[in-house]
Amino acid sequence: MIRRNLATLAALTALLAGGCSSGPTLEDQGAVTAPPGDSKQLVIGSAGFTESDLLANLYALLLDDAGYGTRILSVANRELYEPALEAGQIDVVPEYAATFADWLNAKANGADATPAGSPDLDATMAALRSLAGPRGLVVLDPGKAVDQNAFAVTSAYARTHRLRSLSDLGASGQKVRLAAGDECVQRPYCAPGLKKVYGIDVTGVDPKGVGTTQSKKAVQNGQDQMVLTTTTDATLDAFGLVLLADDKNLQNADYIVPVVNRSRAGSAKVAEALGRLNPVLTTEDLASLNEQVDSWRRLPEDVARTYLKDKGLL
Repeated sequence: MIRRNLATLAALTALLAGGCSSGPTLEDQGAVTAPPGDSKQLVIGSAGFTESDLLANLYALLLDDAGYGTRILSVANRELYEPALEAGQIDVVPEYAATFADWLNAKANGADATPAGSPDLDATMAALRSLAGPRGLVVLDPGKAVDQNAFAVTSAYARTHRLRSLSDLGASGQKVRLAAGDECVQRPYCAPGLKKVYGIDVTGVDPKGVGTTQSKKAVQNGQDQMVLTTTTDATLDAFGLVLLADDKNLQNADYIVPVVNRSRAGSAKVAEALGRLNPVLTTEDLASLNEQVDSWRRLPEDVARTYLKDKGLL
């Protein structure tokens, strides 16, 4: 039976009392070389947004079905939940391969370290696992679903200029004002990358946020020509928007991966239970699940259970 536990900042701070958030990692405690653990009661972490809640519920249901007891702890801050994962206060979290690799890399080597994540999934996974292992963390195999940054235009704009990909947009010579976060001006995956990799004439960045309603409306009404969103954005149709393919792989490999605390959930049984999702859950499926929660107002646990049953996993 899944029990949700919405943790406030103060609650998790108390959970990590004794300095776990800044104290020794499991490596320093000598736990990394111990046999992988198989605790029967597991805490599944969620980062507190719709997709993370859905993934946490999918994981919890699969683990319940495999005979584990689970509860979900929602903490909307990686600065808190990642140390809790190392400390064994959280046992399993859904993560994004390239983003988490860069996070651990910065933690180990400083904020100015060369990024560990890349568009190459194999290279990203190798880097991520090498960074996670010394911290007592095991990164399980990625599945099909990926939540990457993505760029969308109106379907009318795409038809008019015969666009299916970002390469098409670059070749069209169209001047593009981009609705995105203000950091897009400097981030290599955003405006600079669009110019360098695709030759897109980005004339300016409209700082309305990543995938926000305001950003999408700005493109819908023609104020801007393109919006930065994500591959699992379930609301694009409502705004008459379509994604342009990232055909030269500008974006990093942010495939969804379960990360577990080795000493508590590093067993083959846990990996097998969670691995059942890998050949099934696609990016399109995840976008649909997000839509059911955000637009249809269904509970993440109900959406997750229905999905697993429909796919024959429960």
